[in-house]
Amino acid sequence: MLHTVNKSPLDRNVLDSCLRLAARGSAILLIEDGVYGALAGGEAAGKIGGRMGDFKFSALGPDLAARGLGDAALVDGIKIVDYGGFVDLATEQEAHQAWL
Repeated sequence: MLHTVNKSPLDRNVLDSCLRLAARGSAILLIEDGVYGALAGGEAAGKIGGRMGDFKFSALGPDLAARGLGDAALVDGIKIVDYGGFVDLATEQEAHQAWL
């Protein structure tokens, strides 16, 4: 399953809920303000880093750039994808869960 998280971990606890309830092997894509969770040294860095073996993490590059984070250091193992990569993730998975 592809899980998309669009809220900042500083604003809501949707990333925590996603990490708690998603099945191992799922893909998690951080989009919109959810990309703040990808920042190395950020609020969610330890949570994501500790689950790297459980999930395939990605962050949407255009959303990082739109927030001035295009050159920011990300948690090791998070892949930056463009819109085409978003489509690829969606088509590789059987279902999609949006965490709002």
